[in-house]
Amino acid sequence: MKKLIDQEKVIKNMAGRLVKNNFFKFLFFLATVFGLIVLVVLLYRIFTQAIGWLDIDFLQNFASRRPEEAGIKAALIGSLWLMVIVAPLSLILGVGTAIYLEEYAKKNRFTDFIQTNISNLAGVPSIVFGLLGLTVFVRGMELGRSVMAAGLTMSLLVLPVIVVAAQEAIRAVPNQLREASYGMGATKWQTIYRVVLPAAIPGILTGSILALSRAIGETAPLVVIGIPTFIAYLPKSIFDTFTVMPMQIYNWTGRPQEEFQHVAAAGIVVLLFVLILMNSIAVFIRNKFQKRF
Repeated sequence: MKKLIDQEKVIKNMAGRLVKNNFFKFLFFLATVFGLIVLVVLLYRIFTQAIGWLDIDFLQNFASRRPEEAGIKAALIGSLWLMVIVAPLSLILGVGTAIYLEEYAKKNRFTDFIQTNISNLAGVPSIVFGLLGLTVFVRGMELGRSVMAAGLTMSLLVLPVIVVAAQEAIRAVPNQLREASYGMGATKWQTIYRVVLPAAIPGILTGSILALSRAIGETAPLVVIGIPTFIAYLPKSIFDTFTVMPMQIYNWTGRPQEEFQHVAAAGIVVLLFVLILMNSIAVFIRNKFQKRF
């Protein structure tokens, strides 16, 4: 009799757990579907508005007060100029910092303090970096509203994210690979350069491309340092004034003419294409190295 009662309790408990499991499964499914629906509606809205406005002339024309003549050439080239500064600077400093903290620095309170501050900086609002860039680069170093000033500001914005991502990727490399390298007589740097970094490149690239994608889509720091929204020429050097795609799109959305909403949608499509291209390159390189290591 007691065994039957215990079996009934077990069955009831299992039934309760199955109900909870199905409930949470359905809840998570609804959350996923909701996110997909919002994404589909957003993309549908953008592409339907951009149809008829996205053509070769749109890519070759400069900004104009007439929507039928407006183009994204200056903003597109300006975004590429910005990445020329941000990408190498943030990658070199970010990966170098991660290598030092993970491979060379002693584990003590000082390194813990540095690690905590880097993690905290990754969550600081972007407008704070804009104020820092305005104070240090625009006014302190007298770089003005140039590509260099904006590139240095955006590098500071994404640097903590790259450092954290690179640290996680380096930390994920098995210690057996390091020990095998040391056992073969390799030095510390040879082990890092030939063993650790190649194995960590997929993770480093994933985090870095996401950080650079954030940099190419940010507007708040650029608004603070005074990057203009309307430019009808191309920068010739890193010390020239320029604009970027998010700033240009922001300018178009604020125009009273309804046609500029379609122009802004076409600009968003171009920006999405650039972001997808960057992420595709990262996925290709990551997959290539994952097959080797």
